[in-house]
Amino acid sequence: MSFTEFPSRLLEDAVNEFSSLPGIGRKTAFRLVMNLLRRDQGEVTRFGESIIRLRSEINYCKNCNNISDTDTCSICSDPRRDRSIICVVENIQDVMAIENTRQYKGLYHVLGGIISPIDGIGPADLKIDSLEEKVKPGGISEIILALSTTMEGDTTNFYLYKRLSKYNSFITTLARGVAVGDELEYTDEITLGKAINNRNPYQQ
Repeated sequence: MSFTEFPSRLLEDAVNEFSSLPGIGRKTAFRLVMNLLRRDQGEVTRFGESIIRLRSEINYCKNCNNISDTDTCSICSDPRRDRSIICVVENIQDVMAIENTRQYKGLYHVLGGIISPIDGIGPADLKIDSLEEKVKPGGISEIILALSTTMEGDTTNFYLYKRLSKYNSFITTLARGVAVGDELEYTDEITLGKAINNRNPYQQ
């Protein structure tokens, strides 16, 4: 079937919406839509409602910016976590990747991105001010800069070091078991776990 000729505008609209997602071409989108059409009406309704609720009801933790069902995420509210260590990550996927290693027991701070002038993203666009507010009063023994080992990640690391080093917290980065250019969410759990355990003092 030519994907310029749909027998139904409803079908075409659904394919267009699915193909707008990253990594999904029009052929894959068409297969997904046809799969939904073959499902029971109740299943499709639950599917649609789950997406709507995700977008309208999701919360972001007031402490670390992680996704949560409540104002405070399960990590920040866990009394067993070491509150003297903050692991700074780019996004929520990185929190999940590190948690899957089961090697880290501190707290997190999700920046919501990394500095990337080519994309128009500067320090003011990230959750850096709130990170500094956490560190400023003292009591934070270590700040782990767990950002992707890309040029943008290294630029962000350098900016954060310059901004936070005056507060006398020990600033570290992941060991280079994570290859240069890698993004954390795609790093296997064993490699990422070793990189966390063997972290190094930040070097300019």
